[in-house]
Amino acid sequence: METIKYFETIKCEDFEIFNLEYHNKRISNTIGLNINLQEYIYPISDELLRCKVVYDKDEIIDVLYFPYKKREIKSFKIIINDEIDYSKKYLDRTKLDKLFEKRNGCDEIIIVKNDIVTDTTIANVAIFYDGCWITSKNCLLIGTTRTRLLEEKKLIEKDITLDMLYNASKIALMNAMIDFNIIENYSFKL
Repeated sequence: METIKYFETIKCEDFEIFNLEYHNKRISNTIGLNINLQEYIYPISDELLRCKVVYDKDEIIDVLYFPYKKREIKSFKIIINDEIDYSKKYLDRTKLDKLFEKRNGCDEIIIVKNDIVTDTTIANVAIFYDGCWITSKNCLLIGTTRTRLLEEKKLIEKDITLDMLYNASKIALMNAMIDFNIIENYSFKL
């Protein structure tokens, strides 16, 4: 049986490594080991890099660096799937990739599970609704940026219904590479 592998995506720029403590915590929560990523990450240039750290239950397997260019996301296909599980940042993203293939001309998908808005395939979601930024209490993956913004009291956790999503005045995506990215002029497709 093949060992389950996980990964972390970490932002590096100007030889700086961002929000490492949150990635260290997620690894600890995933495999129960305290690994200090600072000992493994050495950015290869000063450009904006996506550092991908691959690990399993025992050790760091690989550290890879890729130049990063943010995807332009303006349209979302709503995908309802009550079975999806991505509670850990698994290296095998086959289930998410299959859902992404259903985007039907849209830039990204928003996954709805048990009538609650969860995430996209690459980021946690936040909406500006009733005067505050809300992120889903039932996200698929507890993202590092989401965790940090909740700790900083910039977001609140709450179930997000489709009605709330459609009536929100703003939407934002958040992950380690894009931080908190408010999207202007977006659209949804069922």
